[in-house]
Amino acid sequence: LFAFLAMKRFGLSANLMSLGALDFGLIVDASVVMVENFIRRLSNEAGEAGAGRVDRVNVMRQAAFEVGRPIVFGVAIIIAVYVPIFTLEGIEGRMFRPMAFTVCAAVIGSLILALTYIPAVASYMFAHGARVAPRAYEGHGAAGMVGIVGDGAAQQAHEDARWFIALRARYDAALTWSLAHRRRVVGFAIGLLAVSLASVPFLGTEFMPKLDEGSTLVGLRLIPSISIAQAAMVSADVERTLKRFPEIKSVVTNLGRPHEATETMALNEADIYVSFNPKAQWKARSLEELIPRMDSALAQIPGVDYNFTAPMAMRLDELTSGVKTDLGIKIYGDSLPLLQEKAEEIRSAVANVKGAEDAMVGVSAGAMQLELDLDRAAMARYGLNVADVRDAIETGIGGTSATEIINGRRRFPVVVRLAAPFRSTPEAVGPTLIRTPSGGTVTLSQVARVRMVEGPEVINHDNAQRYVVVQSNVRGRDLGSFVADVQSKVAAKVTLPSGYYLVYSGQFENQSRATKRLELIVPLVLLIIAGLLYATFGTVRHALLVMLNVPFALVGGIGALWLRGIHLNLSASVGFIALFGVAVLNGVVMIAYINQLREMGQSLDHAVREGATIRLRPVLMTALVASIGFIPMAISTSAGAEVQRPLATVVIGGLVSATLLTLVVLPTIYTWVEERVLAGIERRG
Repeated sequence: LFAFLAMKRFGLSANLMSLGALDFGLIVDASVVMVENFIRRLSNEAGEAGAGRVDRVNVMRQAAFEVGRPIVFGVAIIIAVYVPIFTLEGIEGRMFRPMAFTVCAAVIGSLILALTYIPAVASYMFAHGARVAPRAYEGHGAAGMVGIVGDGAAQQAHEDARWFIALRARYDAALTWSLAHRRRVVGFAIGLLAVSLASVPFLGTEFMPKLDEGSTLVGLRLIPSISIAQAAMVSADVERTLKRFPEIKSVVTNLGRPHEATETMALNEADIYVSFNPKAQWKARSLEELIPRMDSALAQIPGVDYNFTAPMAMRLDELTSGVKTDLGIKIYGDSLPLLQEKAEEIRSAVANVKGAEDAMVGVSAGAMQLELDLDRAAMARYGLNVADVRDAIETGIGGTSATEIINGRRRFPVVVRLAAPFRSTPEAVGPTLIRTPSGGTVTLSQVARVRMVEGPEVINHDNAQRYVVVQSNVRGRDLGSFVADVQSKVAAKVTLPSGYYLVYSGQFENQSRATKRLELIVPLVLLIIAGLLYATFGTVRHALLVMLNVPFALVGGIGALWLRGIHLNLSASVGFIALFGVAVLNGVVMIAYINQLREMGQSLDHAVREGATIRLRPVLMTALVASIGFIPMAISTSAGAEVQRPLATVVIGGLVSATLLTLVVLPTIYTWVEERVLAGIERRG
């Protein structure tokens, strides 16, 4: 509710990205820690007072103050790690800023709820109509476990307690072994981290996962000199070819630019929109399997170049970089023939790289046009100058406004020019008459050579420079390694003259920009976390101990990407950023409680064992509910799930490794560090 009110206030719509990462488990984490501490403290008080009643309202007030500070700082860390996402630029910023805003708003609302509403309602519910049934369990100094039960649920609560007692006993044994074998535990953890980080370069990178929009767009390009009728015939042939696939429901072709000219498409370019039947009727297992079959079928049609994309993806790519494919290589220079030659060399190099599909050179030549080469000597004999010939050609072929027709308030220009059969070929244009100054006439062919030549269809400019673009899609591998191979191939096989240079654009350009931004954001996130942890504990060493959760959370996140075969993309990177906040929360809760026990006079070993054992339940619960909240996103196969899946996969995998660290490795390293600190104090004393 808090998130929806904030979205309404700031004008954010409810969509795939703004609500996609809203994890209900993350929202209830603060309340889980609060209620768990209520139950534990009520159990302890009941055990000390026997089966009689205790001042439960006062106990719960103390319990709320006990975990209030760690909860506030833990939630503040979760919010802080999302704040740098607001600095993302371009399309990635537009995609993930709504998500960050919604999560921050929801978590702020959950914090307010956990600090006010939850204690109030819990005090009412636990103080009226409930019994406190103390049960002893095998722990280090903790008095017992509570059952807030009605008369009919006591047996079930007792059964639940037994399985948790068994789990606690196993954890206590594992913690005892870990504390006795510190070097092995820490060495194994560091080795696991090193292996995970070393595997990252082999993981594969991309900007964003391919989004299944439920339809496909085939970008068709024909020869520039094709007529409308011929283009329509070829487009119809393409449609018939695609309709043979049982997976395809309908095919619609948009040839050339619309009447409103909202996009710059020539008559030789077409967008073919392909919609599909329900996937239950498909013979192919997936779109990735169907597209190569469509590719093979279209390859049998001569004289066409094409590429496969999706409607929304194509529009976004076209608007952001002007390139409609995964990779676009722009060659900048002055000479169009030389640009075309180098573009063909680059296309040949790209086509030989594994994973390259739909490699083509952007149109820069191929349009047929009439060319007039004036014979100045002949013109001089007849007393003509260039302007006379130019005016004759402009009138005959281009047309000249002769007069206007007035119809009420509207005016229509009357244009005079030669009929179509007399202005379309060199043979037809040659007999055009030109009046000489002496009053005679000569034909155009007597004073100029008229011929049909191939000229530039379009001359692309960017930053006041001409360029030709080589485009290619990628299939069967990640974009990052594909571009690395393309760059090495192009550098080895293509030499550019002085003043000519390349720019890699398309999805790769977005990926490069986002990567550079993340190189600034991630250190900023870690710095913010470290600052908040220092404010929480007041010591650098305790802040750094909790920060250990961050690298060890990476272990599970990286491992989850490997297990699911997901490339490291922007969605996964944002997942790592979100994971940092959730992973640190449990470390804050555990270290804060251990420090509290030590301040009460308990020894280091006793405080570590009791603190870790008592915090087992909230640590497991917060990690479990957060992971469960992301499971629907991780396993979803509906439209748009591709964007959320990497983020959810990273968070779930990272929480597994971070939880194991919090429960086993963190107490071990804490004991090791604190023993050295105490030994140093004794030596100085």
